[in-house]
This record gives sequence, C-alpha cells and structure tokens, in this order.
Amino acid sequence: MDALCGSGELGSKFWDSNLSVYTDNPDLTPCFQNSLLAWIPCIYLWAALPCYLLYLRRQHRGYIVLTRLSRLKTVLGVLLWCVSWADLFYSFHGLTQDQAPAPIFFITPLVMGITMVLATLLIQYERLRGVQSSGVLIVFWFLCVICAIIPFRSKILSAMAQGQVSDPFRFTTFYIYFALVLLALILSCFREKPPLFSPANADPNPCPEAGAGFLSRLSFWWFTEMAILGYRRPLKEEDLWTLNEEDRSQQVIQRLLEAWRKQQRNKAAAAFEKKDSSEGEVLLGGRSRPKEPSFLWALSVTFGPSILISACYKLIQDLLAFVNPQLLSILIRFISTPEAPSWWGFLVAALMFTCSVIQTLALHQHFQCIFVTALQLRTGIIGVIYRKALVITNSVKQESTVGEIVNLMAVDAQRFMDLAPFLNLVWSAPLQIILAIYFLWQNLGPSILAGVALMVLLIPLNGAVAMKMRAFQVEQMKLKDSRIKLMSEILGGIKVLKLYAWEPSFLKQVEGIRQSELRLLCKSACLHAIITFTWTCTPFLVTLVTLGVYVSVDERNVLDAEKAFVSLSLFNILKMPLTMLSQLISGLVQPGHPGAKRSAGGCGGARGLWEVLPDFCPVGRHGEAGRQGAREGLRGLRAPAGVDPERHSSGKRAVWSSPGPQALPKDSGGLCPAG
Repeated sequence: MDALCGSGELGSKFWDSNLSVYTDNPDLTPCFQNSLLAWIPCIYLWAALPCYLLYLRRQHRGYIVLTRLSRLKTVLGVLLWCVSWADLFYSFHGLTQDQAPAPIFFITPLVMGITMVLATLLIQYERLRGVQSSGVLIVFWFLCVICAIIPFRSKILSAMAQGQVSDPFRFTTFYIYFALVLLALILSCFREKPPLFSPANADPNPCPEAGAGFLSRLSFWWFTEMAILGYRRPLKEEDLWTLNEEDRSQQVIQRLLEAWRKQQRNKAAAAFEKKDSSEGEVLLGGRSRPKEPSFLWALSVTFGPSILISACYKLIQDLLAFVNPQLLSILIRFISTPEAPSWWGFLVAALMFTCSVIQTLALHQHFQCIFVTALQLRTGIIGVIYRKALVITNSVKQESTVGEIVNLMAVDAQRFMDLAPFLNLVWSAPLQIILAIYFLWQNLGPSILAGVALMVLLIPLNGAVAMKMRAFQVEQMKLKDSRIKLMSEILGGIKVLKLYAWEPSFLKQVEGIRQSELRLLCKSACLHAIITFTWTCTPFLVTLVTLGVYVSVDERNVLDAEKAFVSLSLFNILKMPLTMLSQLISGLVQPGHPGAKRSAGGCGGARGLWEVLPDFCPVGRHGEAGRQGAREGLRGLRAPAGVDPERHSSGKRAVWSSPGPQALPKDSGGLCPAG
C-alpha cells in the first residue's frame, strides 16, 4: 500500500501510529485518507449490488414519474461523477508537468467515478421499479459523508499549520465533493411519490407502514401517530389500520397453496417417469420411490425467506453484543493509565454508544420480522386446515371429530405461532454461549470450566422434565379432544337433552373431563416452573462457581476492576441464552406432533386432516390407516349422484342431493389428491 502512495511532496506512508494513535491531536495519513477511507463506501455499494438487483427484479410496483426530487438526485450523481473525473484528469495533467503523482491519485478518482455512475444508474432503476425510498443508497451516502469528515478536518488543520493550501485544485474539488454528498444524503431521506399505475388503495384507513420510507421503517416512526392517538384517548375499532396486502389471509394462504401444489406436481411427474421406466430398471430397483409431498417443506419454502432475514438481524445483534465488553475492557485500561490521551476515552465511549444503537435497531427489526412471520404462519396453517375440512366426506367425518378440527385450527396453529419467535434460538443460543465461554476463557482462564460443568450437569435434569411434559401434553390433548367432541354432541342434541332433563348427567361428564385436564395442567405448570427456576438460577450459579474457583485455585488470581466488570458483562450476556433455553425447550415440547398422538386411533382419528400435514403424521399402522381413510373418503366424495352408503356419526345415512358432487370444488386448493 505504501507503494501506491508514492513519495515526495504529495506522498506519505499508509499508516503512522505516532500521527494517528500516540498523540493528543490525532489524524490519519493522506495515503490512508485517499485509499482505504475513500474506498469504504465503494466497497459497500459493490458488495450490496448483486443482492439488491435481485431484490429489485422481484419487486415491481410500477414506475415512478420523473419528479423534481428524482431529477435533483440524478443531477447530484452526475456532478459527483464529474468531480471524480476532474481529479483523475488533473492527475494526468500532472504527468505532463513532470510532477509524477502517486498511483493512488489515479486509482481513487477512477474507482469513485465508476461508483458514482453506478449510484446514478441505481437511482433511475429504482424509479423504474417503483422504489420510493432506497435504504441501500441512504447507507451509501451516509458512509460517504462519514468517511469524508476526517479529510474535511485534516485539510483545514493542514492549511492552518502551513499557512497556505498545498494543492488548491484537490482542496477545492474535495469540498465540492463533500457538499454534494451531504446534499445527496439529505435528498435521499425524502420519499418519492407513489408509483404510477399502482393499484388504487380503497381502504378507508390503510396502514402507513406500506408507504413508509427507509428511516421511518428503521425507527418505527410510522407508528408514532397511532401511539399519540392512543395516549390522547382510548383507541376504537375504526382507529385501527387495515392489514398490509402481504399480511392478508388470501395472500398468505395462496402462497402456501402454491408451494404445496408445486410439490404435488413434482410427485406426479416423478410417478409418471417411474411408470415409463423400463421393466429392467424396475426389477433392478433403478428408480427410487417418489417422495411424498411435505407440508413442512411447503411451510419452509413459503416463510423461510422471512425467517432467514430475521436470522440475519439476530446474527448482527448477537455479534455486536460481544463488542461492548471488549470496549469496556479498553475503557477501564484507559482510566487506569493517566498518561493516555484524553481523546481515547471519548472515542471508546462513542463506539460503545454506536454499537448499542446498531444493536438495538437490529434486535427490534428482528422482532418485527419474526413476529409478523409467526402471524402469517398461523394464518396459513389455519387456512389450509379450514379448506381441507370443507371437502372431507362423511366417512372421514366419522373419524375426524369437530374437536380435533377445532384444536388443529386454534390450539395447534397457535402453538406454531408461539414457537416461531424461538426458532432463531436454535442456533443463536449455542453461538452466544460458545462466544461467551471463549471470551471468559480469555479473561479467567480454565476456571470457566467449572461453570461449563455446572451447565452440562443441568442438561439431563431439564431433559427428563421435558420428556415428562411431553407425556402430559399428549394426555391433555386426548382429554381436550374428548371434551370438545362431547360439547359438540351436547349442542347438537340440546333439544333432546332438555326434553329428558339430562343436563346434570352431561354436566358431570364434562366437569370430570375438565378436572382431569386441570390436574394435567397443574402438573405441567409445576414442571415448567422447575425448568424456569433452574435456568433462572443457572447464570447466578455459573458466575458464583466460576469466580469462586478462579480466586481459590491460585493466590495470584486477583479480581481487579477490569476482570470483574468484563466478566460480569459477559455473564450477563450468557444469562439471556441460558434463560431463553427453558422457553425454547417448553416451546419445542408443546407442539411436538400437533394432534398426531391424540386419541387411541392416532392419526387414524384425523384421517382427512393428516393429508394436509403428512410430515407430522408418524409412519405406522395408524398413519397408514389415516391415509387409507382419506382415500376412501375421497372416492365417496367423487361418487355419482344418489345415496351415499356411508353413515354419519348420528346413525343416519348421508344422502347427496342431485346432481351430487361430481368433482372436487374448484377452489379447494389442490389439498385433496385423487383417490
């Protein structure tokens, strides 16, 4: 890098510690300012370009007319390109004057000029794709301004120290560049008009999130109006916003059904290829059995991208959580060193504040994304189960009780929603624990093994409690199904029940089932309290054991301020994943195989519905019985007009009215494969 910066009057070293660190008036070398510091925004924009172009190709909302704001942004981009190329031509002019500028004065203007052309083209491409506010370009202009602040100060200090400007042309072009990028940053914060030919929004009270800009979404400023209104008076139903288009049930269910139909088409294509294969391949087993459609895979395809985006936010938050303890260690060492320059403390404090702000923004974006995805997941599961329940036949209805259907749509779907926010803890909690133990090892040495041993010893206890909770959950689901089935029969035959005065008898049955449920719920609550208490005490016990072992193993081990405060901050970070692990275990235990182990009939007790959720149905006698029951039910559904030989649960024969269901409903969603 020093070779690029050259030598002579305009040359300098790439890094000089005496100039940048060990001084009361810090500054960066001209080489560092003209190379790496100027390249940071360019590297960011080129690195983000592939993913952003892919996003823009999939997000077409119509084009935006060429407004005054768009013209100003474009003009600023062209002017910045002109300034960069003016610096480049000035360097070539120096060659003709035998000045021999350093190579960096050719490379940096060239890179900056090409990047400014790219930014200008992105402004117009975003306009054509209907993007009203660009987060990528806001961050780019922000980085340009931040990286230009240091040269802004350096050039002024250098001119004041020398009494004159050493290079008037580059001095002038730089301050023109700084003014232009600052103006570009300000203009990029404003939102463009809605795209032309965009669908008219007929909602009387649309959600402002859909039209909010990047900064508004980042800071949740679009919610401020609702918060102020709720502070002034109680909110009413008409005050609430309508759902965003992508959050509505018709959109969510349609996306899930498309993923499901794609798997069915793949299975049909595989079966057709197998049928056309030669007899020798069949005898030799050259063809594998077609893979069954997986509802779990359909859920992953539909909601996986949103979960992946939330995982990226969570990863940023987790990594930044370990930056502050290291900065705290540096700050304590700075305080204990009287001869250290005072600006070190201000710099560390500013870095800690910036790190905390970015960590907070990333964490709340993660929560926003994952909770919205959880709501969409619940909506999709309820929708496909409801569609399936509308097309099941009488033979399936004899096995699939109303209670099972209600539990699948309400209880089990809700548990998937409750579990979704904890999905990222599957990888996040181990990552945080490993990083915390690593940094604690760097700080306290092998004494941290005592705390790790304590955590390992608690794993079998929590595993045993989790298995017991799973057993209680299965029993509770059986009782809940029977209770809802009994209540449905009571409501269906309420006239007969009133006529014969059977209320006390049925009330006794319902109360008996409910009491059994409450006993199981009480046992589950006690076990849940044990897990929560154990994991709540674990961080304190780990801290106590680790620090106690550290002090006792060697007399030279002294807990000074740096070791104590840094260790406590790391233990506080360790406390969160250890505490959330208990909720993760409880959440994983509760959904289990939702409804798959209810009733003595297993999946056979919910035949038609398990064609919707095949992945959650255990393979075996009951699972096969369920699939066979669904095929029989579908053949009954497709039967010609006339009397259906199947009997209803009431004992009456089900009769189709002419002309009878000749085929599946058109909007059944393809959830019922042919019998």
